[in-house]
Parts: sequence; structure tokens; C-alpha cells
Amino acid sequence: MLIQILNGLVYGGLLYILSVGLVLIFGLRRVVNFAHGALFMVGAYVGYAANMVLGLWGAVAASVLVLSVLGVALDRLVFRPLQKEDPMVTVLVTFGILLVLEDVVRTIWGRDLLSFPTPPALSGTIALGDASFPVYRLLVVAVAVLVAAGLSWWLRTSRAGLHVRASSVDPLTTGMQGVDTERLSALVVALGSALAGLSGVIAAPLVALSPSMGSSILIESFIVVVTGGLGSFTGAFVAALVIGQLHNLGVVYVPHIASMIPLILMVAVLIWRPNGIVRT
Repeated sequence: MLIQILNGLVYGGLLYILSVGLVLIFGLRRVVNFAHGALFMVGAYVGYAANMVLGLWGAVAASVLVLSVLGVALDRLVFRPLQKEDPMVTVLVTFGILLVLEDVVRTIWGRDLLSFPTPPALSGTIALGDASFPVYRLLVVAVAVLVAAGLSWWLRTSRAGLHVRASSVDPLTTGMQGVDTERLSALVVALGSALAGLSGVIAAPLVALSPSMGSSILIESFIVVVTGGLGSFTGAFVAALVIGQLHNLGVVYVPHIASMIPLILMVAVLIWRPNGIVRT
């Protein structure tokens, strides 16, 4: 049971890193970004290419940098021009971007499944009683905790973080106070995209890389955002951990309905607590 709980923490940690990027982007741009799963996938492939030359940490840095630039371009070319359009227009455009990015990856890396090797220094296991657990999976949990702590510190103590919190509540009033909300939005979209790239590259040694790898985890990421509460960073953290546990235990004990369990939880939350499990 301890091993299953730890596996749930690993999956929940990955979901959190990806989902909190969605929360950031939605908080300022009010955009349901269907391209976010593709950013996760691109991050994994960029990390795969960089790992051959730079190793794991170089791959992490390359993926975060490339996805940050891609996020700024996404904000300037898509979110900003479409901010006054019907939200459905942006949904359709971001879904189209997802398809385009998948085709770009197929063109560059092909359709075959690729394998991202675990670094030799992190390929061992650690003893937990009578069982053992991979060291790399513990690293994934540690990265998720560091991201949560760093993001919380940034949002609560830095000037830019306070502006992000204020803009996510009332962007008009924040702008009237002299905050450049357009520049702030570009920063936030870049950060959210970088987190998608980070989650992709650290997930790469655990999964087979394919152009469609972002689609399935994107669905569960949206479930995390909705269940935790739209715009709630704490809610995203709590919901990701809960859904990670439900997903893993479901795969082990009730595999025939495992994919339905997160959806059932989301429906229950929407019925009994429509604003999400955490409102702030």
C-alpha cells in the first residue's frame, strides 16, 4: 500500500506542475488553453533532444527556456488579439494549435515511440521496508514540492506575484492602479508554458514519448483545475494529489473503471461545491 501511495504522489505531482500552469494562464487571460497538453508533449521532446548532449538537468533547462519563449509567442499572437472575441473562438484556436504542434513533432521526430533513459545517477532504488522504490520517482515528488513552495513564495512575497494575484481577481482595477497587465500576462503565460515543459521533461523517463502523449493528461489536468476551483492555486495542489491517488489506486484495484473515477469526482464536486474544493 505504501508503494501505491507513493506512485499516486508521483502522478499527482506531475499533474500539479502541469495544472498550475493552466491555473496561472486562466487567472489572467481567462483562456481555456487546449494547447497546454501539446506544450507538455513539446517539452518532453525538447528534453529528449537536449538530453543527448546536455544530460537531464540541461534538458530541463532547455525545455523550460524553449517553452517560455513559445508561451510569450502564444500570448502575443493568440491570446492578446483574441481577448475581446468570444471565448469559444480562443478554445477552437488553441485546439488547432494542439493539432499543429503534434504534426510538427511528427515531422521532426516521427511517429514511433521514443524512450527517454533515466540518468544513471537516479536509476537506483531505495529500500522501504520489504519493498523498494525508484529514486527517480522520488525526485519527481521533490520537484513538485519545490514548484509548489516556490510558486507560493513568489505569489505571496514578490511584487510581480502580488500583481498576478490582484490581476487574477480584478484586472481592470489592477490596470487602473498603474500595473502593466499586458506585460504581466505575457510573463504569466510564459511561466505557465515553462511549467508545462518542466512537467513534460521530468515525465519523459516514466512514459513512452509520442506526439499524442499530451492529450490524455490534458483531460485530467482540466479535471484538476475544475475540481480544485478555477483560479485557485491551493485547490490545484489539493485536487492534483487527490486525483493522483484515485488514478493510481483505481488502476491497481478497479482497472475497468479507473479512467472514470476522476470524472466521477469532478461531477460530484460540481454538484455539491460548484466553485471547487478550495475557493482561494
